[in-house]
Amino acid sequence: MPSAVMKHLGRTFAAAAALAALGGAGHAFAQTYPDRPVRIVVPFAAGGPADIYARAVAQHLTETLKQPFTVDDKPGGGSLIGTDIVAKSPADGYTLLLISNTHTVNETLYEKRPFTLMRDFTAIAPINIAYLALVVHPEVPVKTVGELIAAARAKPAGLNYASSGSGTPYHMAGELFKAMAKVDITHVPYKGSSGARTDVMGGQVQMMFDSISTMTPFIRQGKVRGIATTGPKRDPVLAELPTVGETVKGYTAEIWLGLMAPAKTPGAIVEKLNAEVQKMVQTPEVKEAWAKQGAEPMRMNTGEFTKYLNGDIAKWATVVKVSGAKVE
Repeated sequence: MPSAVMKHLGRTFAAAAALAALGGAGHAFAQTYPDRPVRIVVPFAAGGPADIYARAVAQHLTETLKQPFTVDDKPGGGSLIGTDIVAKSPADGYTLLLISNTHTVNETLYEKRPFTLMRDFTAIAPINIAYLALVVHPEVPVKTVGELIAAARAKPAGLNYASSGSGTPYHMAGELFKAMAKVDITHVPYKGSSGARTDVMGGQVQMMFDSISTMTPFIRQGKVRGIATTGPKRDPVLAELPTVGETVKGYTAEIWLGLMAPAKTPGAIVEKLNAEVQKMVQTPEVKEAWAKQGAEPMRMNTGEFTKYLNGDIAKWATVVKVSGAKVE
């Protein structure tokens, strides 16, 4: 056999052996992972749904993987600050990112970002999905979605709605409402949901789309008036409220949460984390507890979650374009 062919075959076999060794090392690494604490960066303010559910996931992973999983809230910049921290972290499975549909919105809403979601991160697993409550301050003289639309049309730009920041699900729920209900309401972004919620209850801002789990106690206490929920059907937590879609046909808005890691994190580690999160969200205890909060567990393998993320990016790109949403 010619020496050139022999050399080529030698290089081929060497490359194959190297790849096999790397694959074996990755699996061996995953078997011992984690062997030190793991940080879950939440790029949103403390006290909101992302923070709350991140802590639930962290507790489960701490118990099952026998190493501390800690939550590190890094809000700001419409989630860009905390997300960029993770993008620049080592791809070793020890720094993870809690994401929401804020991230898929931001792929279009922010023309300049220090990262690209599907290039700089790898999908681990979704966590849950929940819908929102549309509320107004008690002094706003509306009790139904129809009355709210009429009031907004009677005084264009006269009603303000608060959100936890540009690109968040609360912001985009308002932009979608503007576009589909054909009303002119003014977005007032905050640095977190707590400040937005406080100002709606205080009357500084008239209305807000907020998570059902967080807002329900304030509705019950009369600090805000519940107008509707944003799911495809009435929510069992606030069953007395209609859906926005009963008046504005086809309207739905949600908030979902999930986990990602820096790109090039070993696949075996990603799969190990995916399996653990899937185990957690299908337990009866979690399903029951989250149902009372208006949240539904989501289960997907890594490939399914990747496909879901790409679809959500495309969906919100259309909403951003149609609504004319901008970063304030």
